Amino acid sequence: MNEGKITYGDVKEYEKLFTKAPAFVLEMMARKNTNLVLKFNSAIKSYMSNLTADQKTKLDLILRSDVDELQSVMAEAYSRTGKKQYKILANPKYKKFIVDNLDGLRKMM
Repeated sequence: MNEGKITYGDVKEYEKLFTKAPAFVLEMMARKNTNLVLKFNSAIKSYMSNLTADQKTKLDLILRSDVDELQSVMAEAYSRTGKKQYKILANPKYKKFIVDNLDGLRKMM
């Protein structure tokens, strides 16, 4: 983590989570503005209860970050890795999808 800003290094560390869903599924969910937090509420709560202090700090940073900044980091991740999931998350037309799901996580916390 770099002075209160999320970086490509932070994203790279959790690449497995970002790329778990196939790109076509992620894009379909983003296009429909699916609330993944509601869909996977119990799994997310279980995962969050096992976070380390460092992971909680990073999650808090993400939740406080500007979505445009997060999408910029996703664009960088896509340019470095070529993984389509990052390209989808960087797409400005899916900003509402990100905003809504981050809001859901904030409420869960």
